[in-house]
Amino acid sequence: TVNTHVHADHVTGTGMLKEKIPNIKSVISRTSGAKADMFVEHGDSFMFGEQVVDCRATPGHTAGCMTYVLPEHAIAFTGDALLIRACGRTDFQQGNSETLYDSVHNQIFTLPDHFQLYPGHDYMGFSVTTVAEEKILNPRLTLSKEKFVKFMKDLNLAYPKLIDVSVPANLKCGEISRQALLGSEQILNK
Repeated sequence: TVNTHVHADHVTGTGMLKEKIPNIKSVISRTSGAKADMFVEHGDSFMFGEQVVDCRATPGHTAGCMTYVLPEHAIAFTGDALLIRACGRTDFQQGNSETLYDSVHNQIFTLPDHFQLYPGHDYMGFSVTTVAEEKILNPRLTLSKEKFVKFMKDLNLAYPKLIDVSVPANLKCGEISRQALLGSEQILNK
């Protein structure tokens, strides 16, 4: 399993997959601080089956965000660094708007325009976009850096409901304690 970052809004399925599929390995950025079988850094490549996966560090949403590129297939998995017509929030988990802006512009928007991008979330009914589309149509990332930073600062988003359960579990490859499960039920019922 390949994780783009430590999620704050849900628990990764990595732990469950590792229980059900013998010898499955987990991958995450070394910078994430999470537990995994294999750690990657910017510029690394690894094999996923018969596919070469290139690693591009794209911090900003979190300090440990990584975009995974399959150059032979002209696709990239951007996690929450770049969403379709949006981007991940930057107000927690060592997030930084200036860093995110630079990451997207220097690591994702520098891919060839025809590359398909698969984000970590689908908030608007779309599951894939292209580099060219986002360079033109992304209302956040087409702003100047200064305007982007102000826009992100002014979002005033609610604290993620499950962050206090998700982050500790995701730092342990999705392992969640019974106590955390009971706590998440109480959080969700509020």
